Amino acid sequence: MMSPIARIFLLIGLAFLIIGGVIFLVERLGIPVGRLPGDIRIQRGNLTCFIPLATTILLSVVLTVLLNLIIRLFKK
Repeated sequence: MMSPIARIFLLIGLAFLIIGGVIFLVERLGIPVGRLPGDIRIQRGNLTCFIPLATTILLSVVLTVLLNLIIRLFKK
């Protein structure tokens, strides 16, 4: 029998693996995640400030749609 903390760590590890795979595939498809229009990058000398505004909004919309679809599938 697996302890609850071990199960949680396995699920977190699996989630990181899936997220990493999706990021890898998105980059291989040529989608410029992190360099979208609307992402703010400020460079002054040695300081670089990067605010991925458009990427964050896109990611939020995609995850909302996916989670809603998953929830609807499990409710039936």
